[in-house]
Amino acid sequence: MTQAVQAYAYLRPSAVRSDPGGSSLALETSGGATPAGLAAHPRFFDGFLTHPEAAAAALLAVADVAAARYYQRLLPSSLDPVVTGNGDRLRFESFSGCCGVYARLDVLSAGLDGDGIGHGTTNVDVNNPLREALARIGSADPLHLRVGPDDLTVTTFDGPVVEKKVPLPDRWLRGFAETQVIAAGFDLRAEIPAAEAVRFLRALPRGGGRGASGGAQWVLPAGRTLRPTTRPVPGAVCLPGPERLVALQRVLRHAVALRVYGPPVTASGAPAASAWEVELPGMRLTLTLSPDASRGFSGEGAVLDALATGEAAEDAELVSALLAWEPRVEVADLAAQCGLTPERVRAALTRLGTAGRIGYDTAEAAHFHRELPYDAGRAERHNPRLRAARALLAAGAVRLDDATLATVTVDDHHHRVRSADGRLSCTCLWWAKYRGGRGPCKHALAVRILRRTAA
Repeated sequence: MTQAVQAYAYLRPSAVRSDPGGSSLALETSGGATPAGLAAHPRFFDGFLTHPEAAAAALLAVADVAAARYYQRLLPSSLDPVVTGNGDRLRFESFSGCCGVYARLDVLSAGLDGDGIGHGTTNVDVNNPLREALARIGSADPLHLRVGPDDLTVTTFDGPVVEKKVPLPDRWLRGFAETQVIAAGFDLRAEIPAAEAVRFLRALPRGGGRGASGGAQWVLPAGRTLRPTTRPVPGAVCLPGPERLVALQRVLRHAVALRVYGPPVTASGAPAASAWEVELPGMRLTLTLSPDASRGFSGEGAVLDALATGEAAEDAELVSALLAWEPRVEVADLAAQCGLTPERVRAALTRLGTAGRIGYDTAEAAHFHRELPYDAGRAERHNPRLRAARALLAAGAVRLDDATLATVTVDDHHHRVRSADGRLSCTCLWWAKYRGGRGPCKHALAVRILRRTAA
């Protein structure tokens, strides 16, 4: 597995400190992007949390996911959570080490009491002493929140004293890209009140080791609750690896409601990803699960079509000039500003997502802008199916037989790729196994690239 190294430099460790007026949660920032350009230690907020105990528990849940591996549990290795200031909210995001769980905490304007929220994206230091201090915060404790260095630190400190270097596997970057595309296909499937949400989530298995859940389960909305079902009937929601929702246990005492999002399900449906959102006072905590505990988001193939076209690359440059850390990126508005069709704007956003510049909020059914410090071409260069498809084209292995049929020759095997209703199918073993559920195979992808090039 190809790896880069993600380096963090903080002026000092994040900590909960005692102030004359109460406690102060100081989250130290590393290098990040702002409207004014790159900043060594950007500052996004200085004010109070209106619900400190709930916020502390939710931040711990995001940190739990960052430090966890839910499949093939090895030594912990995690990226510090990402924080984005969108002007009207703070978003904290993390990805599990196994690439199968994505966590996001949206602290909305109702959860913050301060002069203003900045714009930009950076990482925040989360260390063990901070985790212990957050766990001790009570409901009666006023909690001042500062995201970024204070003025005294900025003007008097000579250099960083906290440095971290963490391996950044390519699959984590691809996971950020795939998640926003997959979540854009979700709809709200169920909403249950706090009491039922607590009962349901507390009854889930905690899990101990690999395969503890026995695979994907299914739940069906039933009035004001969720009930298990043995098969994927229409209206059901997949719960793949229920023990991976364990991080939500931290916030159950503060829950207002539970909302579940997922794609449409048919009676013959395969396991699917889903998103589980706990509404908190002034906040939302969401965990998005991959279709199986052994299957990370990085291999889902949802971004391959956008990566395979030069048109999407050009459109992405145009669309990126209009992004400004908006909390809601509206496709229709971008299409009107760019003079592009909504379909081309969505493809451009998908391509921007491969560099970590676009996320998706299921609660608001809208994309949002952030800036992660990732190489824009890294996800494309290290995507094995895309590399294989381009190798087939370079070797002259693809022949277009007619408008709907193509032949891809690999050694002495001939794979037939057929187009019907805008979808490609193939006679290879990959297609027989996944039926398009994990994106196009390398043969179909090569045919799609060649047809678009010819057009």
